[in-house]
Amino acid sequence: MPKLYEYFGLIFLFYSNEHEPIHVHGKFQDTESKAEIVFENGKFKEIIIKEVLGKKPLDAQNVKKFKKVVELYRDDIIRKWIDFFVYNIDFSPEKITKKL
Repeated sequence: MPKLYEYFGLIFLFYSNEHEPIHVHGKFQDTESKAEIVFENGKFKEIIIKEVLGKKPLDAQNVKKFKKVVELYRDDIIRKWIDFFVYNIDFSPEKITKKL
């Protein structure tokens, strides 16, 4: 379960048995949601926040922070997805300390 980022208590991660579409999970305490990065015809279209089956979803404040980080770090998330799931390259988590 590789951790990508930590942003003021919000943890961004992949599960090691993930599937497409490219997405990242956001966890805060006992809540969790996921953000799908949607492409259409090879071009970025949108980010869709979804609930995770069996998990209590992030509250509105954390969903807003979660989506903001995914929007700003989208290209890095995609690169890390490819590195991890295609090339089996590990990466180190980052702590984002600057308010976005």
